[in-house]
Amino acid sequence: MLGGHGGNIYAVARQFGWQPSEITDMSSNINPLGPPAGLMDCLKENLSALTVLPEADGRQTILNFAAYLDIDPERILAGTGTTQFIYALPRVLNSKSALILGPTYADYADAFAMHHIACSILLAEESEDFRPDMDHFRQHLEGRDTVVICNPNNPTGRLIPLDDLQHLCLAHPQTNFIIDESYLPFVMGAENESMVNAGAENVIVLSSLSKIFKIPGLRIGFIIAIPQMIEKFKTYLTPWSVNGLAQAAVHYLAMQRDQVDVFVQNSRLFLETQRKEFYDRFRNAPHVKLYPSCTSFVLIQLPSTITSEEVWTNLVKEKILVRNCSNFDGLSDRYIRISLKAPETNSMLAEKLIALIQQPTINKLRLEEERVA
Repeated sequence: MLGGHGGNIYAVARQFGWQPSEITDMSSNINPLGPPAGLMDCLKENLSALTVLPEADGRQTILNFAAYLDIDPERILAGTGTTQFIYALPRVLNSKSALILGPTYADYADAFAMHHIACSILLAEESEDFRPDMDHFRQHLEGRDTVVICNPNNPTGRLIPLDDLQHLCLAHPQTNFIIDESYLPFVMGAENESMVNAGAENVIVLSSLSKIFKIPGLRIGFIIAIPQMIEKFKTYLTPWSVNGLAQAAVHYLAMQRDQVDVFVQNSRLFLETQRKEFYDRFRNAPHVKLYPSCTSFVLIQLPSTITSEEVWTNLVKEKILVRNCSNFDGLSDRYIRISLKAPETNSMLAEKLIALIQQPTINKLRLEEERVA
């Protein structure tokens, strides 16, 4: 397992002797407006669900989520977060050679490595702001039976348009395409960008409620595919993969569809405003690059005079946690990722980050190290 996921707030709290609640966590990509109104009350009312076994196959949860998406429930399977499916996919698909579009979430590659399956990462170019070159990507598909694409992508925030993805998947029917849409609910007009109804039998969609509804601790996620593929997955799914509180949460969200839709749309509008304001604050910051994003998070390239580790260390001393992206394949020690929060929190981070970048002591030390090297 990769060390250094976002949201390692507990490890930091232990290291410094703090309470997790004392830390401003801008490393974990969850909705700053969540959870939706009423959801926490629903969970409190359903605490008694912990005293009995949940539904073994999560059938009612599947039916609820199918109603939420308005699709055939035979195309859905529920599990302990999308992570459960990510690590099962290589075995279920009997993959032999996989290709991952990067830089991206490391667990995809870790899942193939766990099953000793050959896997390559094709990196989008920084010079193109990490926008994937689909023509270049197609040239590397020969001999690949499994392809993984995070859309929109973590940590770059880039979205591949639906038409491009559909064309790619339909043009390679012998290849299984895993499309992780965990962050798609943050995107304006997301309903027109999902591969759920793309009509491609070789597509498996991963869908998460954790990020948009701010319930990562409940561990609830779904895969959506053709019924034949779902039947294959059932063979590898353990009973009681969805806990009782997670099942209650899905039921609540499905039954409050109109209210939930308003919450999601308000979240998108809020984040759109916060992204613009955050980007504007760096307009005059030299040698700092903020990449385009349509999600709740922003990838930042630092100037050569400071490393992501130095930024992380200085900010964590002030009880602020950001994501050091140096352990992403295709990135380096000049990248961090921040998850947008409340306006005052975003402003505070921008001020501190700009001050760090301009801090003469750190810059001088870095320059002296480079001269010695």
